[in-house]
Amino acid sequence: MDRRTYLKTGTGLLAGGLVAGCTGGGSGGDSTETATETPTEGGDSMTESTTEAETTESVVPETVVIGSDIPYRPFEYETTSGELTGFDVDIAAAVFEEQLGVDYEFKPTSFDSIIPSLNNNNFRIIMSAMTINETRAEEVDFSDPYFTAYQTVIVRDDGEITSREDLRGRPVGVQKGTTGAGAAEQLQEEFDGELELNRYDQINGAFQALINGQVDAVINDNTVNAEFANGRDDVVFLEGEGVAAESDQEAPPYLTLTIENYGIAFRQDDDAFRQRVNEALAAIKEDGTYDEIYSEYFSG
Repeated sequence: MDRRTYLKTGTGLLAGGLVAGCTGGGSGGDSTETATETPTEGGDSMTESTTEAETTESVVPETVVIGSDIPYRPFEYETTSGELTGFDVDIAAAVFEEQLGVDYEFKPTSFDSIIPSLNNNNFRIIMSAMTINETRAEEVDFSDPYFTAYQTVIVRDDGEITSREDLRGRPVGVQKGTTGAGAAEQLQEEFDGELELNRYDQINGAFQALINGQVDAVINDNTVNAEFANGRDDVVFLEGEGVAAESDQEAPPYLTLTIENYGIAFRQDDDAFRQRVNEALAAIKEDGTYDEIYSEYFSG
């Protein structure tokens, strides 16, 4: 199986050959059956160590179906040839194929409904540049963090916005259900309501609105904003010191509204599988695989 195949939704078309029965069933609906005791020739059950090994193995499904908001460059997106790629896609390959020895498939899902879809058993986990926060942790459990990001602002290079305060009273584009939208709402409150929020189903809609002059700025993750801005001459990051500089971190050279950590989201009854994934994440960090993947998508 090509590790970059994925499931298309909304049209009824399936790509990637989803194995029947691998998308539901609580914590075990898409895993193999839990090991049961089997009599030996002498009538005794198998040894405790064998049972424990098979039980541990059974918490990992044969195919891990992953909910994700696609496209979201550089984390998950299609190439011009239709191949699914991105940082999250390569991390999934390293964790599931290389470490756990199982297949995986991505299932595109709108970000503002992705947690309810997970809890409705539409897929086993979420990998979608998802920030770990307290609100989400009430509905899902997260893996150990695997990426640090910042909420940032991009503007048109020929526009009038050159500082944080210049955003007051301006229309700003965000993606629905994201922490970028949350950061914009906090800024709106700080400005006593003097900030117009335009919400889009996907971040590409906000980017296009910026180019068309329908919004004056976009608030979103730094790496995704950079992927868009670096490909154009007319879009730049809004500069200024922000929370990263205030927290004594090695701050990027632009305004940061938040510091965030990404995690893989699990249903709250899936602790054993989450433990195995955490172990796999630790292994790819230890053996250098994570750094190799990181350097492919991000400079510095």
